[in-house]
Amino acid sequence: MSEADVSVEGETIGAIGNGLVVLVGVATEDTERDAVALASKLVGLRIFPDDDRKMNRSIVDVGGSMLLISQFTLLADLRKGRRPAFNGAAPPEIAEPLLATLAAAIEAEGVEVEQGRFGAMMNVSLTNDGPVTIVIDVVDGKVV
Repeated sequence: MSEADVSVEGETIGAIGNGLVVLVGVATEDTERDAVALASKLVGLRIFPDDDRKMNRSIVDVGGSMLLISQFTLLADLRKGRRPAFNGAAPPEIAEPLLATLAAAIEAEGVEVEQGRFGAMMNVSLTNDGPVTIVIDVVDGKVV
């Protein structure tokens, strides 16, 4: 991804150049251990191209940043009917601190983090190189 930004009510509140946009859905059973494991996985992913255009470099290797966007809708349950249920999404008092833990763990690994605003109606804009989209799920502190 070559650039991205997030705005709320017309005001840009976060922007990055080269890096990753990470849409984060926090589930009711997620823990701090899961957030730290996710941070480690994100920072270490070798998904940026090397000189031979192979996915071989991490965000640290390319000096990239991350834009974290809370997105409870990723946890939509569509098994019944046509209206999504979000019962699996953690309530704000659980989700917001876990997002803060995730951001702090990523920053501790040396990667700059920008964020959206938890609970706000956000507009996210990005220029995606590739595109590459990867789904990561963490359970009990391990990527599954």
